[in-house]
Amino acid sequence: MEKSKIYAMQIARVYPHYVAKAEKKGRTKAEVDEIIRWLTGYSQDDLEKQLESQDDFETFFAKAPKLNPARKLIKGVICSVRVEDIAEPTMQEIRYLDKLIDELARGKTMEKILRKQ
Repeated sequence: MEKSKIYAMQIARVYPHYVAKAEKKGRTKAEVDEIIRWLTGYSQDDLEKQLESQDDFETFFAKAPKLNPARKLIKGVICSVRVEDIAEPTMQEIRYLDKLIDELARGKTMEKILRKQ
């Protein structure tokens, strides 16, 4: 998928897929929300407002109150690309989120997903 198309995707349209992926593996919407809040610094109320606003990914991350500095500890491959090697900042933020949701669906503990170890 072309970079500009990914950026233009509305977070609200992708969010239900994140939740469905988690729930399919026995995880919860609350855990998905916790991951997004940890990554972006949004409160739960602000996250819900963002989802209602229909913002695209680029705007969603640009408005994030405080991107978690520990996100730089996220390593690994998503969509055949190492997340730590992605040079474009917004694309890297999108892939960090994708990687965290994958870790949730694969059964990692929240402590490990949120890099608290």
